[in-house]
Amino acid sequence: MSERIQKVLARAGVGSRREVEAWIRAGRLSINGVPAALGAQLGPRDKVTLDGRPVRLRAPDSDTRVIIYHRTPGRNLTPGDSPDSGQFLDRLPRRAGRRWVPISPLPPNDGGLELLTSDGDLAQALMRKLSQLRIEFAIRIHGEPRPEQLERLKSGLLDDDESIAIESLEAAGGEGANRWYTLVTRGGRARDVRRLCAAAGVELSRLMRVGLGPVLMDRSLARERSRSLGLGETMELYALAGLEDPRKSPSRRRFERRTVSRASARVSRAPRNPRRKGRVTGNRNSDR
Repeated sequence: MSERIQKVLARAGVGSRREVEAWIRAGRLSINGVPAALGAQLGPRDKVTLDGRPVRLRAPDSDTRVIIYHRTPGRNLTPGDSPDSGQFLDRLPRRAGRRWVPISPLPPNDGGLELLTSDGDLAQALMRKLSQLRIEFAIRIHGEPRPEQLERLKSGLLDDDESIAIESLEAAGGEGANRWYTLVTRGGRARDVRRLCAAAGVELSRLMRVGLGPVLMDRSLARERSRSLGLGETMELYALAGLEDPRKSPSRRRFERRTVSRASARVSRAPRNPRRKGRVTGNRNSDR
């Protein structure tokens, strides 16, 4: 079964669909030695190269992983955009022939929970559903907000008659001149929360994302550290995205059948053990 090259490479975590399209337009991608075209179909036996180097196309769902990363404010997720970007990549688990795709990455000035996956289809599906996801922030406000300011935060009203959906706003302690609040939104982005605080007239001194959909950041997860989601957590994300369980997908089953058939072929070609010299093979009762 053939599929578009953009879809195959994105699902395999080689690059996003936009990146793959840019590589095709620049003539960097080839299929079986021929420059690839936009929308070209890719079969299971086709060979793909990027800048002349082979692209490893394993079963797209054979080892899909999702990780939580606790990002420090000021650390950029995009390689090459800052001096720290290389250090950031060094802290992520290495994936041979793959890249990590962030799901709704935070702005550079904000920190907290970043969700990354090796499955481009999963990242794209979750981004499409972002407006429906429960997104939780921890916000630190300088000074004691007045009751009317808290009500404005709960209303979700931004400037220019725009708004975001606020599910709850709860006090979460604080010390000195700062007060922490837990703000739960429906599809809210970090920049929306900053605009909300500005519209309410409160001074936002720190913003952290601590929840994205069903995934919550562990309190024990230190800055610049990551952890892999368990199988149950990963399957919950696939269900939320409306995608099939990758363990049951046709491509996974084809990959397993190919693996089994290759193993069987190796076994059938293996030489039989020769008989030992001097071994008597006659009837066990012949000398009685």
